[in-house]
Amino acid sequence: MISGGARRRGFCGTVVLVGLALTLAACATTPAAPGTGTEAPAPSPGPAPVSEGQSPSTLPGWNDEDHLAAFEAWADGCRVARDAASRTQCDRAMHIRQTSKPVTPSMARAFFESGFTVVAAVTADGGPGLLTAYFAPEYAARRTPDAEFDMPVLPRPANWARGDVMAVRADIEAAPPTDALAWMRAEDLFFMQIQGSGYLTFEDGSRARAAYAADNGRPFTGIARPMAEQGLLPANGTSGEAIRAWLAAHRGPEARAVMALNPRYIFFAVEPDDGGHPNGAAGIPLTARRSIAVDPAHWRYGDLAWISADGGNLTGARASYQGLVVALDTGSAIRGPVRADFYMGRGAAAGEEAGAVRHPLRMWRLVPRP
Repeated sequence: MISGGARRRGFCGTVVLVGLALTLAACATTPAAPGTGTEAPAPSPGPAPVSEGQSPSTLPGWNDEDHLAAFEAWADGCRVARDAASRTQCDRAMHIRQTSKPVTPSMARAFFESGFTVVAAVTADGGPGLLTAYFAPEYAARRTPDAEFDMPVLPRPANWARGDVMAVRADIEAAPPTDALAWMRAEDLFFMQIQGSGYLTFEDGSRARAAYAADNGRPFTGIARPMAEQGLLPANGTSGEAIRAWLAAHRGPEARAVMALNPRYIFFAVEPDDGGHPNGAAGIPLTARRSIAVDPAHWRYGDLAWISADGGNLTGARASYQGLVVALDTGSAIRGPVRADFYMGRGAAAGEEAGAVRHPLRMWRLVPRP
């Protein structure tokens, strides 16, 4: 994911961390659900097992996949892989692109089926993991503050070094700003810090990207659980959109007290908006609905995975997610071998969907043939 917010130093870790139903809580083997801080949904019956070493064609839902879209996404990101087998298959994909005009869906499917085998990713207890999602937010901003846009986007402090432990969120926000890069609504800045990156539109119509630049070294703490415990939101109503709406409706001291429960603070650099998607921790642009943030202790950048997730229980959740994705990001709340943060894309619609993703997850690694 991007690494500054709840995620990392890329987008999730930036679009630190990715995310999220928005990654609003940390995860464990029986993960706490991002966005709610509550236990993940009860495990749903898993799909039929896929034996190690079998063809990807044995994966559940393989016949319904858009293999061409998956091929393009993996080919765009496969150069970040470092192992010899992945490089072999990446070279093969580049050759197909160069010699086949156009690449067809059947060619893409044959590429995966002939070039990869399948290995299931498993949790310690054999149960499902957790899928959440994140996005690149787009927010209104101002060059100068006013009553509504009163929270500064701050640059990286001078002489900052990774690992430095600085003041907590509440103390940073209480200090008079002297070098604000832009001004935002308090709840918008809070969510952009969770994502680790975002896009700003100013009153004159100009646009910019706010990219993760530094953090205060404090741990990320989700606010969903305490909001539910305090009765501010119902236990099953703590999606990202619900939390943001509550903060907006209680803008001022009440909302700031809730946001202060998360002591982590992200500093940004403001850059031109190129109209594309932000980079993940792997250093290349994410692809909407084809990129995931993973735990680097269990996955490598450029790894190809099959995800199968259903049974989400947040209000507004889609029934299921299934398909080929590429590991291009990481995040501080993304931990475990069966844990993924799914990049939904840019803007409000992507954010609304991302905020309702909290699904039991099965994952398979597609292992490249040498």
